[in-house]
Amino acid sequence: MYSRLRSALFVLGPETAHNVALLSARFAQRWSPFLLDAMYQCAHPSLHQEIFGKTFANPVGLAAGFDKNARLIPFFQRAGCGFVEVGSVSARKSKGNKKPRAFRLPEDQALINRMGLNNVGAAAVQPRLRQHAGKKTFPVGVNIAKTHSPTIMGEAAIDDFCESFRLLAPFADYVALNISCPNTEEGKTFEDPNALDQLLGAIMRERSEMQRRVPVLVKLSPPPTPDFVLDSFFDEILLVSLAHKVNGFIATNTAPDRDNLVTSVDRLARIGKGGLSGQPIRERANGLVKYIYRKTKGTKPIIGVGGIASAEQAYERIKAGASLIQVYTGLVYEGPGLIRDIKEGLVRLLEEDGFATIAQAVGTRSDAS
Repeated sequence: MYSRLRSALFVLGPETAHNVALLSARFAQRWSPFLLDAMYQCAHPSLHQEIFGKTFANPVGLAAGFDKNARLIPFFQRAGCGFVEVGSVSARKSKGNKKPRAFRLPEDQALINRMGLNNVGAAAVQPRLRQHAGKKTFPVGVNIAKTHSPTIMGEAAIDDFCESFRLLAPFADYVALNISCPNTEEGKTFEDPNALDQLLGAIMRERSEMQRRVPVLVKLSPPPTPDFVLDSFFDEILLVSLAHKVNGFIATNTAPDRDNLVTSVDRLARIGKGGLSGQPIRERANGLVKYIYRKTKGTKPIIGVGGIASAEQAYERIKAGASLIQVYTGLVYEGPGLIRDIKEGLVRLLEEDGFATIAQAVGTRSDAS
């Protein structure tokens, strides 16, 4: 059914199609929630996990970027996700970059976007998160980033992050720090180890003043190649993160390069800058998950994202070391039925390998090349 709908959506521009999908999902979650249950639900005890003190009914989540403003949490719960991550949310609302700013690469099963962190701001998202807070069986994470403005730098950038954290962390099951999105005109991020050290110090001080110690995760960029063994950059990032006792990692964000694409060089030149997601970054995301899992000896949960569009690819990421996985670009090309297909496939693959639970499979191939 989605293949026919996709043909109609793909006639539209990517951002227009995305907005149509958002409106359709909001309609469905309000007027036909039980139909969503019938279409998409698939539950199995082998997929259950306890992570961050929360129950995840299954490991399949929605990646940040799809539901920026926390309007579709009920829809994705009904569509069978085990959790969602809303955002990125910034302290100040932002219209983002000029259009066009989203592009499909069908030949590569990929997307390029330079949205510019368009969102309604932390104060507007807070009551929506509060509405869903405390639902133990459906964790909701929030991804926060610096407000899209080149004038907010240095201490002001850290204060900007902290403001979002203060507003949203009390109502989140985890907070993801989007340190790897080049969301200012100068393209700087908090993946500089010194900048990250200052940011984490400030965030952890904010957290210590709260009544609940919400888990804090760090979201990283893809590595340059999938098979790196030693990398001083990622080593420093991990050391800084672990020194501040972060609770986990998300691997990976989008990639700025255009390596190994089928799409023509001329078309890529016309598109210009933006973050690449989907199948072209799959192997690199797998490589970073393995790297983090080995470096942390499996002590920190990892959320794997980037190029997951099938049960086999999800299982590959889990065996690399991811306890949870997220989808976004795969949804664009495969539709919401992908969530159910991944869960059904994971149950089958676990049984074939003799695992009783998903947790038993995590990291079993982290040493494989």
